[in-house]
Amino acid sequence: MDYALRVALLLVLLGFASSTIKESLPEDDFENCENTVKLWASSSLHLDVKEDSHILRDLLFFLHIPRTGGRTYFHCFLKKLYSSALECPRSYDKLRFDPSKNKCRLLVTHDDYSMMSKLPSERASVVTILRQPIDRIFSTYEFSIEVAARFLIHPNLTSATRMAGRLRAKTRGVSTLDIWPWKYLVPWMREDLFARRDARNKNRDPTYTKSNDSYNMEEIVMPLHEYINDPIARDIIHNGATFQVAGLTNNSYTRGSHEVRHCVLKYQTLGEYVLDVAKKRLDDMLYVGLTENHRESATMFANVVGAQVISQLMASGSSVANNKSEQSSSFPDSNSDTYHPENSSTNKTDRKISSPEIVETKNENMTVGKLMKAYESCIYTLRKSQSQRRISSLKQISPANFTKEARRSVPEVLLQEIMSLNTLDMELYKYAEDIFARKHKYLVQKSANAEKQGSILKNAYAFPSWEVLSLAMSLVLVVLFVSLFVNARRTTFKLKI
Repeated sequence: MDYALRVALLLVLLGFASSTIKESLPEDDFENCENTVKLWASSSLHLDVKEDSHILRDLLFFLHIPRTGGRTYFHCFLKKLYSSALECPRSYDKLRFDPSKNKCRLLVTHDDYSMMSKLPSERASVVTILRQPIDRIFSTYEFSIEVAARFLIHPNLTSATRMAGRLRAKTRGVSTLDIWPWKYLVPWMREDLFARRDARNKNRDPTYTKSNDSYNMEEIVMPLHEYINDPIARDIIHNGATFQVAGLTNNSYTRGSHEVRHCVLKYQTLGEYVLDVAKKRLDDMLYVGLTENHRESATMFANVVGAQVISQLMASGSSVANNKSEQSSSFPDSNSDTYHPENSSTNKTDRKISSPEIVETKNENMTVGKLMKAYESCIYTLRKSQSQRRISSLKQISPANFTKEARRSVPEVLLQEIMSLNTLDMELYKYAEDIFARKHKYLVQKSANAEKQGSILKNAYAFPSWEVLSLAMSLVLVVLFVSLFVNARRTTFKLKI
């Protein structure tokens, strides 16, 4: 056979073999991914069996899903219950505390469920709050832009980045830029805002018509439709609640979790296994709240979690914290761009204010009723502060202004797209609604039974005053009648004699 013909035939065979291998790779890859995800799901479901999940254990782990109102619960519930001495030294990005520390009773973090691998799981109870997925996406978009907009007071991105670095180095606080997921989302939006501002300054076109839609104002901020379709959003934001509860965020601690996450993001059908694990973990939690059912969720938290914390701390001889002065240290000036209020202390005065000896007073007689009153008072101040800071930040990107009215103008097709990108979260939220409805019904029934029992006891031991008087008068009359009858008999007997 001619040499050239042999070479040609060899090339054809190699090409055929190469195409065959390429065609078989996707199927093999899916099969490998499916096996990986199934193995992870099976081991996760078997590890999370808890028989007494309704009982508060020694350590309370508040799994704070971003933009669900968790900060309100931390400041207005948990800081009223736990003194600083009982809080685990917090870090939203790295574990910097010893879980075996006896006095460590409360951990609040944006870390996902994989944090349980670092905790004594047999001594830990988990609580969380979920939010309607579309609203959570809106809120995430708005907050990442709101925080990034605070940097626009600087002349350029380089100046803003350097200043943020210097401030973080000087303070002991936890910066928003250190916290998942904001450590990814805020720098992304910060860079985008400066780029759009620079473009506006270079290309001033008087014929250019500005949009009146704050969610599609591309000359000022990244439009919402562009934001939700960016690879960063697809990696971190969409189905974020499900991945966080399952322990599969890009900030996970457990070995193999990143491979599982990669497979699920690549093959969406495998998401069902993740959803099953997330549902099971919600079942095993001490408390699952809903942002939309604010009042009912707060009442349930006070009765389910608060009551047990009070009882537990009283039994152990620990005092319940009553942080009356916390607001002065919890909400720094809005110019403190990126720092988390819980740990912010930019000068000596702040450090003095945030000192536990000054901030905390002890309330030995805390009750669920007092806790709810303290909560209502606290959320008013907290929301007022948050509103002021939000207004100050959004001024930097005026006329863009994120409001409830502006949300209503978002096209239905975009809302449907958000839903399609968050199918796992939509299912998990429905499941959480069912859990909440069952537990709320049980709590209402329990309260009604307690009131009924109290009413029975009251009726049994507390007669109305007129009944007491009537009974007493009857007894007196009987005694008088008997006395008169006896005396009459004696008189008759004497006369006969």
